[in-house]
Amino acid sequence: MTRRSFRSRIRRRAERIERRVVLGRPKHQAGLGLEKIGSGYGGWIVPTRRMTADWICYDGGVGEDITFDLEVIERFGCTIFAFDPTPRAVAFVAANAADEVRFVFRPVGLWSEDTSLRFFAPRDPSHVSHSAVNLQHTDTFFEAEVRSIPTLMRELGHDRIDLLKLDIEGAEHRVIRSLLDAGVRPIVICLEIDQPVRPWTFWRTVRRIRRAGYDLVAVDHWNLTFIRHEGSTR
Repeated sequence: MTRRSFRSRIRRRAERIERRVVLGRPKHQAGLGLEKIGSGYGGWIVPTRRMTADWICYDGGVGEDITFDLEVIERFGCTIFAFDPTPRAVAFVAANAADEVRFVFRPVGLWSEDTSLRFFAPRDPSHVSHSAVNLQHTDTFFEAEVRSIPTLMRELGHDRIDLLKLDIEGAEHRVIRSLLDAGVRPIVICLEIDQPVRPWTFWRTVRRIRRAGYDLVAVDHWNLTFIRHEGSTR
C-alpha cells in the first residue's frame, strides 16, 4: 500500500467515525415510506408517503444530475424550484429540462444574504460543482449572484417550503443558519455535508437543525434526511 492510499484510507475511516459520533443512529419513523429517489449519484432518501402534488420543493445545487427532481415531478406531481449559477449546470438544465414546466430553474446561488460571490472551481476539471467557500482551495472562479432562501420565497410568492434539498459545496452551513433564523421550517430537509469540514461546524449545523424541531431519519454517505416533528412550530 502506498503512503497516499494509506492516508486516504485513514481519512475515510476518520470521516466515518466523525459522522457516526455527530449523527448517532437515525431515528426510525414508521409510515414515512423512506425511499431513495433518483440516480445512485444524484438520488436522495425522502418520505414518499408524505409527499403530495401541492408540495413546494426547493433544490439548491443541481449540477449535471436532475434525476431526483424529474422523478419527484413524475411520481408526485410536485413543482421543483431549482437554483444553481454554475455555467455547466445552466447548460445542462437547458438541454434536459427545458420542456418540463414543473421544473422552474433560476441561475443563482444560495447563500445567507443577497449579494454576489466568487465560485471556485474543483481541482478535477471534469467535475461540475463550484464552491463559494472554496472547499478545494483553487484559484479559478466565476462570479455570480446569490440569494437567501427567504428572499427567493418572497420573489416566488411562497409562504412555505415543504422540501428543501441542499447540495451546495460547503455553503450549506450558512444557508441553514439563515433559513432557521428566519423561521422557515420545511417539512423535509435533505442536506449534503461537503468534506472536508471542521467537525465543530458539522456538529453545530446538525444540532441547530435538531433544535429547530427535526429528527434525522436517513443517512446515505454524507447525504442526511431530516423530518420536522409533527406539529412542531419552533
